[in-house]
Amino acid sequence: MFENGRNFMRSRITALLLAFLLVPVARSSPDRSFHLMETSIVDIHRALQAGTLTCHDLVQQYLDRIKTYDQQGPELKAILYINPQSLQQADAMDQEFKRTHKLKPLGCIPIVLKDNFDTADMPTTAGSLTLKGAQPERDAFAVKGLREAGALILGKANMSEFATGGISASSLGGQVKNPYDLTRTPGGSSGGTGAAVAANFATVGTGSDTGGSIRSPSSATNLVGLRPTRGLISRDGIVPVSFTQDTIGPMTRNVADAAAVLDAMVGYDSNDPVTALSVGNVPKTYTAFLQNGLKGARLGVLTNALGHGAEYEEVNKVMAKAIDALKAQGAVIVPVEDQVLDIDTLTKDFRMNEPEFKAALNHYLQQQGTHVPVHSLAEIIASGQYYKPTLEKFFSITEAYEDGPNSADYKDRRMKMDQIRIEVADLMARNQLDALVYPHQKCLVLPIGATFQKDRNGVIAALTGFPAIEVPAGFSTPTANAPIGVPVGIEFLGRAWAEPELFKLAFGFEQATHFRKPPASTPALLAPPSPCTEKRGSSGTRQSCLTD
Repeated sequence: MFENGRNFMRSRITALLLAFLLVPVARSSPDRSFHLMETSIVDIHRALQAGTLTCHDLVQQYLDRIKTYDQQGPELKAILYINPQSLQQADAMDQEFKRTHKLKPLGCIPIVLKDNFDTADMPTTAGSLTLKGAQPERDAFAVKGLREAGALILGKANMSEFATGGISASSLGGQVKNPYDLTRTPGGSSGGTGAAVAANFATVGTGSDTGGSIRSPSSATNLVGLRPTRGLISRDGIVPVSFTQDTIGPMTRNVADAAAVLDAMVGYDSNDPVTALSVGNVPKTYTAFLQNGLKGARLGVLTNALGHGAEYEEVNKVMAKAIDALKAQGAVIVPVEDQVLDIDTLTKDFRMNEPEFKAALNHYLQQQGTHVPVHSLAEIIASGQYYKPTLEKFFSITEAYEDGPNSADYKDRRMKMDQIRIEVADLMARNQLDALVYPHQKCLVLPIGATFQKDRNGVIAALTGFPAIEVPAGFSTPTANAPIGVPVGIEFLGRAWAEPELFKLAFGFEQATHFRKPPASTPALLAPPSPCTEKRGSSGTRQSCLTD
């Protein structure tokens, strides 16, 4: 009888367990308390591992912000294309993480690419109506590396058309606005990426830099931007400006994220033989150098990179405070001056853009075959479909070179480049410097309507091929248009392959000052955005209906 009772109890327990297991369990939605604003790669990975965030939800939140602030509200015009598969790719990443419980270094990190990075799943148009519909067959080398590291390509950013002009306006996307002062440009040419990352439209971004195009918008939009040593990252699959000055790199809200993104982009590529120089010069990970390297560092403040006069006062005041912060961290400040490094002269007589652009662009277009609508600069000029305020004069000059790379002018400029490289290296050696320090821009970024951002010091790194990193250094005096001021960046320039040392300096400065602040024009969303609509203008239909 006792045995019968025990069997009965076993049957009851089994039935109850089966009933419980068969009851449908409602899937809980992600914890929307996750703070999207100013989030970092580490923050996102922690939330994913804690189960308080999904990749799908993260991507949706970024899409909601783009919908609300890029084509509506302040209308930043930072984004040209959205990856139509972004949410499906996020779902696949969620499933992969659920299966493996492992995240790649950039696993589920939404990134925006400048629109001159080739992508096999989105157009690459360099911001130009002339290239509308251009669809590369494959990813750029760096894009492939980012995807392999787990990054989710969220979209493509607006830019100075053909990466020229420095104000980030294009015939395809219009004028990008600076989110800190909607009456000003965001610098350029990677201004769409700058505005997008600053406004928290993505976690990180990428830009290209010929004369200052990563560092100019990083300075103007309160970001960290790295121009790496020439040869550290392949330019294969990047719409070119100059064979000798072009490079690409990360644009992020903090130094740690820049190091993580750089890890995924570097490496030898036979399609860009200059990357052979990087072999043996790439550490296992740049994140190992996220430490304060300021104590005892000898930093040369390049005094002739500072402006003189009323329009330069705001930048000079920020720089003075930044230098005080460097001293407080134990850095040794060494004022240095070198009149050979006159910015106006270097920009006018030394840079390679004019003699190299036609040959470089024609080569890229011809490689694309039937995937692009035009195949030469001459065809672009004949079409008339380009942003004339910044490009008409430049196109005329560069088209006039019959064979730029074989011209006497070109050979003279190449020799001058070598002289500048030696001049900078000698300046640093004579003064036993770990880095040169200066503002990227002598004056604040210019108001919308300008056609060229003047007084940029970025040409020094561009001509030497040395690495330079931009870090937020503070803000100008607040005004009605700029409620927290206009951002100003400080630039650290090192010797070739000195990225590890630059990360130490930049990280030490960042952690001591914390000057990064989000713009007031794009605050955190409190409610879902209103339904989107297509907008039509002189440049054609723009994508403002980003999610359903």
